Amino acid sequence: MSEYNWNTTFLDLFDRCLEKYNSGDTDFENYYSEEDSAFLKSIGYKPREFFDFIEDYGDDGDPTPGNALLIASVRRDYLNTVMNGELSSHEIKPSELPPKNEEIDGIVWLPRIIVKAKGKLRGELDPEIMFSCGGDRAFLRRHDIAPADFLRAVWAFFDEPDKIVDYVKNYSTK
Repeated sequence: MSEYNWNTTFLDLFDRCLEKYNSGDTDFENYYSEEDSAFLKSIGYKPREFFDFIEDYGDDGDPTPGNALLIASVRRDYLNTVMNGELSSHEIKPSELPPKNEEIDGIVWLPRIIVKAKGKLRGELDPEIMFSCGGDRAFLRRHDIAPADFLRAVWAFFDEPDKIVDYVKNYSTK
C-alpha cells in the first residue's frame, strides 16, 4: 500500500464494502482480504470499526465516506505521531462510558463523547462502541462541529477538559 495514496485505498475499500452491504451481506467478517485487514491495521482500525461507518452510511447516509476518511485520518495521524505506530491493547467497554445524560458545564453528552473521542484516538473502543454514532452525530450537528474537528480538539486538549468545553461553546455560539 502506498502511504502517499492511503486515502484512495480507504475510499476504494469503503466502496467495495458498501457494495457488499447494499447487496444484503451484513457479515462484515467476510468483507476483508488479508491485504484489506493489513491496511486497516496500518491505519489503526478494527474490522468492526470500519464496518460501523459502512452500515451507518448504507442505512442513513451519514457519516459520509468523506467524513469517515477525515476521522480515519485523525486516528491514523494520532497512531503514527503520538503512539509511534504501536497499537494499544486496552479496550474501553460500553459500561465504562459516562451515561448519555451526563453533562459538563450544562452540555449534555459531552462527557460521553470526550471518552469516546479519546478511545477513538487511541484505538481502544470496544467493537460495540462507535465514535460518530447517531448520538454523537446529533451532538456534533447541534454544536456545528465536524467529527474529525472534534477529534483534533480532543487530541489538542487531551488532559484539559475545560478547554474542550470552551471549544464546544465557541462553536455553539457561531
